[in-house]
Amino acid sequence: MKEITLDTKISEILNEWPELEHTLLGLSPSFAKLNSPLLRRTVAKVTSVRQAASIAGIDSGHMLTMLRKGAGMEPMNASDESEEARDILAAPRPGWFAEERIVSRFDAAKVLELGSVPMAKILEESKRLSEGEIFQFSTPFVPAPIIEILINRGYDVWCRRIEDVVENYVIKQ
Repeated sequence: MKEITLDTKISEILNEWPELEHTLLGLSPSFAKLNSPLLRRTVAKVTSVRQAASIAGIDSGHMLTMLRKGAGMEPMNASDESEEARDILAAPRPGWFAEERIVSRFDAAKVLELGSVPMAKILEESKRLSEGEIFQFSTPFVPAPIIEILINRGYDVWCRRIEDVVENYVIKQ
């Protein structure tokens, strides 16, 4: 049985584990296009998990974790993280970070385990911040697309890994 990695092609996954089509559909409505036999024979053959996640606007680490889980495989290791995720985790602790400034916490990992997407809740909680307040949310991977959205909306974000959890801190400056 082949391993599912970020470089595995979508068609290989669907050929080996047809039941993972439901997992893909649960991750993003974008994957409904895989119902087209033409797209399945063409695009899916050349599109990797990493590329499909990017096209769907979801985190590739989360997509990989969900596909591996659906195929009965162990979750990915930290060493499987993308270069982007490693860069985000390598950022030094910012001067604005202080535990006592955290006003709200959210465990997004629990939402992800249920197969849902926590992005709306994270964006909603971030909007509630007053200047200088920090919102902290936990994920099993670096949520790069959410971080990018938050930064584009004017927030500062810092992430750190604590064992198997990524703690993400959002501040309104």
